[in-house]
Amino acid sequence: MPRLSRRTLLRAAGVSISLPLLDAMLPVGLRAETKAEKMSPQRLVLIGRPLGFHAPFFFPEKPGGDYTPSRYTKLIDEHRDHFTVFSGISHRGYPGGHGTHPALFTGVRPEGVRPGDLRNTISLDQLVAARAGNETRFASLALGGGELSWNAKGVKIPAEDRATQVFKALFVQGTPAEVAKEMKKLAAGQSILDGVRDQAKTLSQSLNSADRDRLDLLLSSIREAEARLAQDKAWIDRAKPVVETKPFTDDYITGGRMLTRTQQWFDLIHLALQTDSTRVISFSVWSHEALNDLPGLTMAHHDASHHGQDEAKINELAKIEEAEIKLFGGLLAKLKGTAENDRTLLDRTSIVYASSLGNASAHTVDNLPVILAGGGFQHAGHLGFNRKENYQLSNVYVRLLQQLQFETDKFGNSDGVLSEV
Repeated sequence: MPRLSRRTLLRAAGVSISLPLLDAMLPVGLRAETKAEKMSPQRLVLIGRPLGFHAPFFFPEKPGGDYTPSRYTKLIDEHRDHFTVFSGISHRGYPGGHGTHPALFTGVRPEGVRPGDLRNTISLDQLVAARAGNETRFASLALGGGELSWNAKGVKIPAEDRATQVFKALFVQGTPAEVAKEMKKLAAGQSILDGVRDQAKTLSQSLNSADRDRLDLLLSSIREAEARLAQDKAWIDRAKPVVETKPFTDDYITGGRMLTRTQQWFDLIHLALQTDSTRVISFSVWSHEALNDLPGLTMAHHDASHHGQDEAKINELAKIEEAEIKLFGGLLAKLKGTAENDRTLLDRTSIVYASSLGNASAHTVDNLPVILAGGGFQHAGHLGFNRKENYQLSNVYVRLLQQLQFETDKFGNSDGVLSEV
């Protein structure tokens, strides 16, 4: 059987359709398995939860692969071989409070997250997307709102908080007239950016160093916008993947149906990865409002998480967090049930599920709840570090980048590389 390039397209009537990975595209002969392995892309999913988890219910007591599951990890124990749960880990030196959430996946040095003076650095998702993002329709997706994704200049990447719009962008094909209209908009956007960029370069010659730094941020944003425009142009006439899932019609922003909202985002994450529409995703789990999906709740998630050791509030908090852990387990199950060559989508996808708060009630930022799942790691069960002198979370990120074939021994405020997985 003749071999096909994975980049082979079907072209007709001005439309190009990219083919899925076919057996005819796989190598044969000497070291074929190794070659096929390299052809399968690696993905990254970062999931941030602003309100932490109740530590006594989240962390197992015994470290190692044979740990006894905690109340929460018991709910995903069927996937035990595919994730590692950490304790005694954090971005050391960060000040307490919600203000550290933007640094969860950047690991910027502590002086970058001083209260009221955030000076962030690039987040994991954007670092990975910058290397291989042009191979998919979207270099990365920032989902759920929030502020988890940051570019190389420490500028926040806007996150989409409406799943209906993301589904449309991923899977709803426009009419020829709509595509032509979009092409005109892209062309107009390019001409505007060209003019602004040229004017900014001229202006920079008459500015002091501080203003030039500020202008450099603008120019960096322009360059990123130009890259997005170029990518949009390259993909606009290619047919979007066809999925059996019906288009979303509700974003569940009001009404308190937060579990339904999270489930919808998880379904979308699975579809985006399965169709290779993107390989890099960040998702902020927004659940501050009352979870009306659950019976018997009397308070919002935020109120329950700030429980002050009140037993009634902790009981309600546990109901909310157990429900969210179950949803995460459902995502793992979907990825594990999706085959890709002789592996699964979970094997090909590194997932970090974490929060910037260790104890939301006290606003502490040590002993963070962190799970690393999938990605083909040699998972170690429960890795327990010193809960007083925490291990650097950024060391885990270095190991993650290495798993994604980055030749690096540094990220954020790392002081080493995790070796246990």
